[in-house]
Amino acid sequence: MIQMRSIVMKRRAVALLGAGVLALSACGGPTGGGEGGSDAAASDGGGDAAPASDRAEVAALSPRIVLAHEGGVTTIDSADGSTVDSSDVEGYVRLNPAGDGRHVAVSASDAITMYDTGLLAQGHGDHFHYYVQSPALTDLSIEAPMPGHVVPHGDRTALFADGTGDITLIDPTALADGDLGTLEETSTDAPHHGVAVPLSDGGLLVTQGTEDERDTVQVLDADGNVTAETDDCPGVHGEASAQPTESGDVVSLGCENGSVIYRDGEFHKVAIEGDYQRSGNQKGHEDSPIVLADNKVEADPAGGIERPTSIALINTLDDTQQIVDLGSEYWFRSLDRGPDGEALVLTADGELNILDPESGEILHEVPVTGEWTEPDNWQEAGPMMAVADGTAFVVDPEAQKLTMVDVASGEVYRELDLPVVPHEIQVATGTASGEYEITPGASDEESHDHDDASDGGGEHEGHDH
Repeated sequence: MIQMRSIVMKRRAVALLGAGVLALSACGGPTGGGEGGSDAAASDGGGDAAPASDRAEVAALSPRIVLAHEGGVTTIDSADGSTVDSSDVEGYVRLNPAGDGRHVAVSASDAITMYDTGLLAQGHGDHFHYYVQSPALTDLSIEAPMPGHVVPHGDRTALFADGTGDITLIDPTALADGDLGTLEETSTDAPHHGVAVPLSDGGLLVTQGTEDERDTVQVLDADGNVTAETDDCPGVHGEASAQPTESGDVVSLGCENGSVIYRDGEFHKVAIEGDYQRSGNQKGHEDSPIVLADNKVEADPAGGIERPTSIALINTLDDTQQIVDLGSEYWFRSLDRGPDGEALVLTADGELNILDPESGEILHEVPVTGEWTEPDNWQEAGPMMAVADGTAFVVDPEAQKLTMVDVASGEVYRELDLPVVPHEIQVATGTASGEYEITPGASDEESHDHDDASDGGGEHEGHDH
């Protein structure tokens, strides 16, 4: 049994929901002071991220694009590509959503440190006020030897350290106040490349294993008692949350003999053809029962790297999967989900494929990069994307270009030159979902309908190597 140690028990006072657009107009009022400026600065709290005097009220928020590259992290404005911050970070840098839409978890040098993108949205009755400040690498950090998966889900975020098996659960809403918001600390039985997923009932889904092998997944209740377990998941890697059932959360995990699904308090196995099928990188959506996953079928690929052309669409309701061949290779940074659950796959022929997850039909094929080949080393830069505010942000590191694609229409609407050659990307919008809730009575002008595309709970899928 995993023993959880409670540190500080917090819960969100207000759920971050959404049905709106980032470009909503803020109501009138003074900026940089008075009711709009000073009150917001006091209530949101910048913590140690940036001084309050740096904050300014704006009419709308533009997503900020955070890029990891050799030597650190650079943030650019999605509206014009201008650089708003460049921070030095030692070691190989990885990026993960922290869970509040404002902060990004930066994994490097045996630590996970929060990076403040400086985007704030403050609810004010039937509308929002928007504020920006300079991004900054904060001093909110945890020691994490071999930092691994960071998984936001519900009102908590789980940080996993592969080198120790330690799991830290935080309340991401505390980050804006300069507090890491640590709720619980626990650990797996042994160090391994694992993952933990917070569950909405206060429980936790965790992997168990060693550095040599891992095949067990457990679900723990709020007291740390095991309520469900499977050991039929060899090589367990990656997870994605799907549309919940009436009984609660639904989580899919990749294995080497077909995925396993946690649903209705039990684990269910997805049947496969043959003896081997690895879907170690998965993307879910909170409004879709379908999980998008890679589809590797070679247990011992030539050269040690399998470059698949087909993807799996896993139905978490009946434990089946549909295999769709896209006719071109892709890699683990190629997968994401759209605002309505669309399955997005970036392929080596330079196209962004946007699919209907239910039918597998390709809705749009959008040229976005030159032709490319997966790097032999997963840490090297290669084409990748992130999705936010209904947009796919596609990076071509070789050309140092970023292309923005409207997911619904498949239309390219903006291209930006990049100041660095990035190997990872995260896009911050200012709220956990990237959307904004406008209460009944708001004017039509304040309630445009341009939804964000979150990644189904914000789960970040780690490398598959």
